[in-house]
Amino acid sequence: MFLISTRNFPPDIGGIQNLMEGLSNALLNHGPVKVFADNFENSESYDQNSKLNIQRISGFKIFKKYRKANLVKEFINNNDLRAVFFDHWKSIENIEISTLERTKSFCLVHSKEINHAIGSSLNKRMMNALGKANFIIANSHFTKNLLSKLGYENKNIKVINPGCNYPIQVKKEAKNFAEKIYGDAFPKLITVSRLDGRKSHKNILMTIKNLLPKFPKLKYVSIGDGDEKSNLEKLKKELGLLDQVKFIYKSTEQEKVGLLEQSDIFIMPSVVYKKSVEGFGITFIEAASYGKPSIAGKFGGEADAVQEGKTGYLCDGNDLNDLYETLLKVLDNEQYKKLGANAFEFSKNFSWNKIIKKYIELI
Repeated sequence: MFLISTRNFPPDIGGIQNLMEGLSNALLNHGPVKVFADNFENSESYDQNSKLNIQRISGFKIFKKYRKANLVKEFINNNDLRAVFFDHWKSIENIEISTLERTKSFCLVHSKEINHAIGSSLNKRMMNALGKANFIIANSHFTKNLLSKLGYENKNIKVINPGCNYPIQVKKEAKNFAEKIYGDAFPKLITVSRLDGRKSHKNILMTIKNLLPKFPKLKYVSIGDGDEKSNLEKLKKELGLLDQVKFIYKSTEQEKVGLLEQSDIFIMPSVVYKKSVEGFGITFIEAASYGKPSIAGKFGGEADAVQEGKTGYLCDGNDLNDLYETLLKVLDNEQYKKLGANAFEFSKNFSWNKIIKKYIELI
């Protein structure tokens, strides 16, 4: 039996949420799985349709973390577990080593949540928490190196990239939805991410403005919501891109994959924003699973998800000229088709059936 303790889990939206869901479901092929997860809106409906045994924890954050820790400790002490998995160093922080010694323990690290200055209180807490686990699982080589730079030199750090839940079959209704939005546009560009400063949406819009003379039928779709919503809507209007740019703040899973399937290029040139940096970027693999090449940032762990010159390109998302030239390079002589074919083959390496074996081997 396996135990998952996570702050991030569907129906909440995000890359870590998808990772923990995929890990939990993949473990089901190797034994029963118990999940302790935070409660979110629509959790009850999600849990009823899941094969997982999910227990939700509600309440104020300060009390919730102790309540969850107590439930986790009780479950470990009363069950014969093969392994316990924590999504975040704060999820393992309040579990005593004496309890963890009863089973194998894994703590996943993603980048943003560990990026605290050496010697700071958060850095010290993180180091103490990570030191309790048998294995630290970094989502990319970049994240592993970042952890080392922050002072964690334990040999128990392993790199296991996130698995991908895609591709899933695109239904006719979703195909029609995507066709209605894209029409006869070319090129069709897409981003799937939160609207925050790290994702560089602002520079994408300005690059689109510069591309229009060459590609007057260009269409860009961004799926996701976030703090930059009003700023980006304002910029879209100022640049005169009302017809070329569409922000979709909420979408169903089918609408998302419908738009991915019919796009030409996935673009998310992430940058370093405050302490936030892209640890991996599972959406690049999701796009690749539909045969789409990616344009990614070069500052984080994207190199694990996008093979430079083979499945897409890495660029400086802060540099409008670099972003512009990279897009032209992908579009030149229909290069995006060759890159997309390579991306599709590359995405097969991230199927959960393959990724989960790396965890089982460590157990």
